[in-house]
Amino acid sequence: MTTIREPRLHPIAIRELRPTQMTVGMREVAAKVKHWREVGHKNVYLGTHTIPVVHGLKERYYVIDHHHLAYALQQAGVKTIAVTVVADLRRLKKSTFWSFMEARGWTHPYDSGGKRCDHAELPRRITGLVDDPYRSLAGELRHMGGFAKDVTPFSEFLWADFLRLRIKRHHIDKDFSTTLAKALELAKSLDADYLPGWCGPVQRH
Repeated sequence: MTTIREPRLHPIAIRELRPTQMTVGMREVAAKVKHWREVGHKNVYLGTHTIPVVHGLKERYYVIDHHHLAYALQQAGVKTIAVTVVADLRRLKKSTFWSFMEARGWTHPYDSGGKRCDHAELPRRITGLVDDPYRSLAGELRHMGGFAKDVTPFSEFLWADFLRLRIKRHHIDKDFSTTLAKALELAKSLDADYLPGWCGPVQRH
């Protein structure tokens, strides 16, 4: 088995990329679309924002990070993007491929309700990703300092699941700002101390 980090400078069509998760936070996607439209040197931006992938089953490229960026760029009309091949797993059989992906933390097959699904249910295109409001909430929570960016795979989804058990979905839909304040309170509690990037409890004076 070959594990590599080989920048593929030739462009790959975003529509050909295979997701390894089922959901994204659409608020984060929208923010990235807005940022892209404000970028002055778009070719420079694309040259410094590659998508990490695994070259796998049936010669396909499986995205293992930056799903939000890939989705945003496609929404903004970008057709192709450079990828970085993290591992070449083309010779593995399907069952072995997904077992290895699981072991490396390179796949997150959970739906918008936090339910575990079969890998066969993963979307076949980036545009097949659906919104998980709790992932949007977790993304905004990190941006406002609720927790630190962490290298743990799918760390924002771990936070999303934490919030999912404590905040009702209709509160997110009805009043996102108020719900975000509640999420920040929860993030600073000792209940969250096991999560990646936890920043500690609020100091009382």
